[in-house]
Amino acid sequence: MTELDPGLVGEQIAESDQISEPGGTGGEIGRSRRRKEDARLLTGHTRWTDNLVQPGMLYVMFLRSPMAHARITRVDVSGARGLPGVFAAFSGQDFADEQGSLPCAWPVSEDIVIPDHPPMAVSEVRYVGEAVACVVATDRYRAADALEAIEVDYEPLPAVVDMNDALTEGSPKVHEAGNQAFTAKITSGDIEAAFRDAPVLIDRTYIQQRLIPSAMEPRAVLASTDGDGFTLWTSTQIPHVLRVMLAVTTGIPEHKIRVVAPDVGGGFGSKLQVTAEEVLCLLLTRRLGRPVKWTESRSEGNLTVHHGRDQIQHIRVAAESDGRIRGLQVDLLADMGAYLMLVTPGIPMLGAALYNAIYKMDAYEFGCTGVFTTKMPTDAYRGAGRPEATYAIERVMDELAAELGLDPVEVRRRNWIRHEEFPYTTIAGLTYDSGNYEAATDRAMALFGYDKLRAEQADRRDRGDPVQLGIGVSIYTEMCGLAPSRLLGESNYGAGGWEHGTIRMLPTGKVEVITGTSPHGQGHVTAWSQIVADTLGVPFEDITVLHGDTAISHKGMDTYGSRSLVVGGVAVLQACEKVKDKARKLAAHLLECSPEDLEFAEGAFQVRGTDSRKTIQELAFAAFTAHSLPEGVEAGLDSDSTFDPDNYSFPHGTHLCAVEVDTETGMSKIRSYVAVDDVGKVINPLIVDGQVHGGIAQGIAQALYEEAVYDAEGNLLTTTMADYLLPSAADLPTFVTDRTETPATSNPLGVKGVGEAGTIASTPAVVNAIVDALRPRGIHDVQMPCTPERVWRALEGVRR
Repeated sequence: MTELDPGLVGEQIAESDQISEPGGTGGEIGRSRRRKEDARLLTGHTRWTDNLVQPGMLYVMFLRSPMAHARITRVDVSGARGLPGVFAAFSGQDFADEQGSLPCAWPVSEDIVIPDHPPMAVSEVRYVGEAVACVVATDRYRAADALEAIEVDYEPLPAVVDMNDALTEGSPKVHEAGNQAFTAKITSGDIEAAFRDAPVLIDRTYIQQRLIPSAMEPRAVLASTDGDGFTLWTSTQIPHVLRVMLAVTTGIPEHKIRVVAPDVGGGFGSKLQVTAEEVLCLLLTRRLGRPVKWTESRSEGNLTVHHGRDQIQHIRVAAESDGRIRGLQVDLLADMGAYLMLVTPGIPMLGAALYNAIYKMDAYEFGCTGVFTTKMPTDAYRGAGRPEATYAIERVMDELAAELGLDPVEVRRRNWIRHEEFPYTTIAGLTYDSGNYEAATDRAMALFGYDKLRAEQADRRDRGDPVQLGIGVSIYTEMCGLAPSRLLGESNYGAGGWEHGTIRMLPTGKVEVITGTSPHGQGHVTAWSQIVADTLGVPFEDITVLHGDTAISHKGMDTYGSRSLVVGGVAVLQACEKVKDKARKLAAHLLECSPEDLEFAEGAFQVRGTDSRKTIQELAFAAFTAHSLPEGVEAGLDSDSTFDPDNYSFPHGTHLCAVEVDTETGMSKIRSYVAVDDVGKVINPLIVDGQVHGGIAQGIAQALYEEAVYDAEGNLLTTTMADYLLPSAADLPTFVTDRTETPATSNPLGVKGVGEAGTIASTPAVVNAIVDALRPRGIHDVQMPCTPERVWRALEGVRR
């Protein structure tokens, strides 16, 4: 067998990446391009943080608390310092004066409590896994072995695990100020009138279980110094935000810090963070004068990557007898964990304006209480507040349909915003700019075979088949493109939402794109190349995209909240338009005509009615030589742009799921799944399909598989992949996906965002299907994840 030359394999894949698949209108936008970046990623030519090596590099490992809550009475690291290969060992006390407090950038209410959060605990630990000491050694294995020589004495304190118990009088305190982190309330309309004498009242409580983000690449950090400057390589989603926060936290001047996010193997919100390890590695390299690297193990990650979800949702709906919604009340308990991390308190508030979803109503009330517990802090996880909101309202809509004996789709039709009503300002105050729920739903039902499946369901029920068929409906919208700085300011968010892009026209006519967004699997390099190719008329192959390094991309607000294309892609587009404006003046000068006499098409300026033309590449070289420039025009065509949209974007869609539930064993099997999404203008259908597939997989995982479990003492029981169940491709169905298209009006590309849509829509679709199968037996809820045991226990409870 002949061994393949890795370089040749890369070249072959790179060549195939340039082959356009059918689609689009002849240009690049709308064409299914294979991703440029995959040539490296699939052949191992990657730059993960853990791959990087620096001369004289040392390795750090952290000793982590085995107790959920305790005072630290003694830490002795002397036993580790004398071991072979150990360079240094430190306790939290050694860094007490310089490590600062990890930041919370979103104080959502006036009554919020933001406790100090030292990167390494000094006097008290508040969750299992909190760092209390560290060892720096010549390799990570010696560092790990040396941790056993560190002695720590703890004085145990009571754990606080349950949110309801945490708020009761006399509960042990996580922090001296108490266990209530904040309260928030939003009211619109006359909620009392809406519920007064309402013919139909639905009252339900749902549990959003705690989830653990599980990116393919574990977190890793490498810090180095060149004397008075520092470079931090880290698997992060937010290199620009991180740079600012590191300066604020450590006191190192911002201009002395360079942050690099190399290839990042997935994030899903878990790398939208300023972590203790990033701060400590920076401080260690400053103190030791040597490069220091840390890479987490998977079990360490389960303990210390911030967690997601973890809410108790109490939902009440008042409706007319025909199903029209009068009012909606939402009361949340949201588990913050032990501390407020970067955007922890803002996560439940991101869903506050979306519990009303696509539906019209007379009144709405939302209340949220953030609760401290002795668990790992929660923060952003794919969808960040919007999946929780969508789950609650879509579950309740099914309950309303069941109460009235209506088809679940029909009750939604009676309440949703009709396409001719856009733009529409919702009861929660958001203005949805465009959408067509009717078209997406009709298309999904046709692809799904909705009526035929309903007939089969009725037949199985009539026959008493032990395997029942359930049909789940989820019609969602989401608020994404997290961007309008004005609106973020009104919510007390600690930063803006703009994004930056730069176009460098090189002398030979090639193009470098510098983007402030920082990809971790979304295909930015390919999609941005398509936008630039169509806008400037240069070949797709002649474009490269640079990102993720604050020394190259000096401005940016990074990647999260389905904002990269909606904000960052538009910034790149606008920079291209500025390049064309400069080039037009130069072309008019060289062609001896007025700029108004020039037409731009297929990458060239041409004088109307003549054959006289200059390509953008010719103009780039002319701008480089600068031999003949019009008065007032500088050499070069390079341009940059910062884009800050006036509104969020609002993708939507209809997801339908058919599940077979074995009533004897509790086993649920997804038989078919259809997703029709409207994400506005599509740049690359292949990338959109991939984002939808991945999102659906994560939503199904919450519905059926994943749950972080703590015991009463605050110990995480799901620290390994054997305990925390993640579905593989073999556990998932084939997805049927399609799209409708109503362009956004909030940006010139007409795009809406897609990265979180599948996760937002899929969880209620699956759970609604399971409950639909069991409803004739008197079951109206199964707590997630809907494991065979939980389904079986629900059935046994009814039987008894």
